[in-house]
Amino acid sequence: AILAAQRRGEDVETSKKWAAGQNKQHSITKNTAKLDRETEELHHDRVTLEVGKVIQQGRQSKGLTQKDLATKINEKPQVIADYESGRAIPNNQVLGKIERAIG
Repeated sequence: AILAAQRRGEDVETSKKWAAGQNKQHSITKNTAKLDRETEELHHDRVTLEVGKVIQQGRQSKGLTQKDLATKINEKPQVIADYESGRAIPNNQVLGKIERAIG
């Protein structure tokens, strides 16, 4: 219809849409640049090594391996290893189970 109107010599009004046909939806805005400049480090708190040593000493005093303790509290052996090495994010339920198991 537009081409036919142009052929007849009629006036056809056209307007360009802003950024039409371009992938401008992922442009960097001022807010994202500001966020990139932020230097604050966000991280989760980890179990301290002192807590890990207490768990290890309590487990060894009962004569349990990491696998035995994990089976006793219905957790994976890796969870016990993470708590003892200080890599775990503290979970009060797991800590409570360990506390009851090793006294």
